Amino acid sequence: MQKYLSIVFLLLWSVAGFSQDTLKGVTIEKAKRGLKKSLRVTTNTTTMTSAELLKAACCNLAEAFETNPSIDVNFPDALTGTKQIKMLGLTSPYLMITEENIPAVRGASQAYGMSFTPGTWVESIQVTKGAGPVVNGFESISGQINTELIKPLSDIPFFVNLYGSTDARFEANVHANRKFSEKWSSSLFVHSNARVAKNDMNHDHFLDNPIGQQFNVMNRWQYNNPGKGWVSFITARYMNDAKQTGEEHFNPDTDRLTANHWGSEIKTQRFDLATKLGYVFPDMPYQSIGFQNAFSVHDQQSYFGLNQYDIRQASYYSNLIFNSIISNTMHKFAAGINFTYDKYDEFVRVPNIDRTFDRIDNAIGAFFEYTYDNTDDFSLVAGARMDNHNRLGAFFTPRLHVRYNPWDKGVIRFSAGRGKRLANIFAENQQLFATSRVFNILDTEGKLYGLDPEIAWNYGVSLSQGFLLFGKSADVTLDFYRTDFQNQAVVDWFAGSQQVAFYNLNGKSYANSLQLDFNIEVVKHFNVRTAYKYYDIQTDYSSGTFERPLQAKHRFFTNLEYATHIGEHGKQWRFDLTYNWMGKQRLPSTAGNRAEDRLPDYSSPFSLINAQVTRTFTSYLEVYIGGENIGNYRQDKAILGAENPFGTTFDSSIVYAPVFGQMFYAGLRFKIR
Repeated sequence: MQKYLSIVFLLLWSVAGFSQDTLKGVTIEKAKRGLKKSLRVTTNTTTMTSAELLKAACCNLAEAFETNPSIDVNFPDALTGTKQIKMLGLTSPYLMITEENIPAVRGASQAYGMSFTPGTWVESIQVTKGAGPVVNGFESISGQINTELIKPLSDIPFFVNLYGSTDARFEANVHANRKFSEKWSSSLFVHSNARVAKNDMNHDHFLDNPIGQQFNVMNRWQYNNPGKGWVSFITARYMNDAKQTGEEHFNPDTDRLTANHWGSEIKTQRFDLATKLGYVFPDMPYQSIGFQNAFSVHDQQSYFGLNQYDIRQASYYSNLIFNSIISNTMHKFAAGINFTYDKYDEFVRVPNIDRTFDRIDNAIGAFFEYTYDNTDDFSLVAGARMDNHNRLGAFFTPRLHVRYNPWDKGVIRFSAGRGKRLANIFAENQQLFATSRVFNILDTEGKLYGLDPEIAWNYGVSLSQGFLLFGKSADVTLDFYRTDFQNQAVVDWFAGSQQVAFYNLNGKSYANSLQLDFNIEVVKHFNVRTAYKYYDIQTDYSSGTFERPLQAKHRFFTNLEYATHIGEHGKQWRFDLTYNWMGKQRLPSTAGNRAEDRLPDYSSPFSLINAQVTRTFTSYLEVYIGGENIGNYRQDKAILGAENPFGTTFDSSIVYAPVFGQMFYAGLRFKIR
């Protein structure tokens, strides 16, 4: 009832701000390019615009990267239905994931946090390969993903998005905007989703996707006074998410934490409050001061069969930034200090661990970042920061990005940087709770869980060239990045089929990533985007050197997009098709299992096809239909020991491909401009 009352209030609140003239104007927009990459930006950054986000269902941030060749979308387990992203062959904990340059998905939210941002709230996404800027912190290793939310001052008065799919998932998004004056504006966003039916397409008597619901509401205020130089944002947000999965006949009222039927519930509540205050000196537009503050509480209560995992994280982040120039605008710098505070209350119950891991982490750091740009063919960003962390001590973090344009439409980029982080081994590997594996932590003298902090260097080079091919605009890009770990919290799936071991790296661990992109506009409005990716990722485990499990060495990607000319009243057709081919993947060891619960050393290669058709009827209304995994590929044995889930071989974490199979969906978007 709370959800429906909130939506009704939102509708009344927004309509009250309309004038009759609001409905009279018709705005015709030109087609936007979905992925943008500038030849003049120093970092290797790709911007995903709102046009790109509309090419797929994009129900949440975790699902926004299906059409981006730089991001790999993976399947972490056979139960929770949550998608996991990787970049440069490394999982999301090695990325700095920010929301308007404030650290967002970290700590307790690593496993499911990206599914807590609805896709319709997103204005654009910037994906940066290599170690990110020092301004945002020291934890980034393989890259940064920054999400820009819709701004109240540029938002439309009213927006509705409705979505439904054949896997019984239904969503509703309602946005409303009010301009209170020339300087003050506010937007209210309400999101609700639910999966209402149980699906077991592979007939193993376990749900392929969880049932459950999410309610998410956000209110943003923006103040803008360019004459005086002030700009400010205030964002408040509350989210409640509940999932239930496991055996079809599991009833949480009678079977919770019993051996009657295997089941799992994951209940998460989250509250966020963020403020941003900026001042641009009117007489010196190149000089500004920014002050960011963010407070969040993340509370997850969950169990997986007889295993239990609860985590509560209260965080505070503050960042003060001063931007100016040295002599002239070719020499710019940013300097400042930031502070982070995290209080964790964590409880773990697995066969051999039954205890709390409560702690407080805090750090204060100062940074300086120098930018040189001759406005022509060369630029660099050199940054460094010094931090003092209550667990990590004092340490230094350098980062460097260089760009050179040797000729027309050509660019060479280089980057290098160091990252350091504490591995939250339980929060980041929650799929292991849905197994019968014993958790063995083999080191005891480290800073967290007995383990030392992870330290890695990332180096990369990117070559890009635009040209005409048969008179058509085309470009090719070659990226190579290497990540070398000085230390790593190793998650060892090869220690035995009934256990997982955690220990400090003793030897080498590295990730090499090579990506070749080719893009061409075949005819007007028909674009082809292709990419080939090669990964060489190896770690020295206690039992030998192995490839990183559940990571394809070879991947091939193609995206086709076509849009008709925008007709009268904004009428248009848009067609999108995405093809992914994944090569074989190294699987964790199952040699100790009984014969029927053993897997080969490598998975089989497979392909996935996603497609969507969008029809715009007016500037107010468009509908879309689409499908995912149209070829209906499913992993043969997604859950080991499914017939005896409380036995020693039960494991739902060895997942390399879809479990559900084909999924088709439809939806509509309604806008009042």
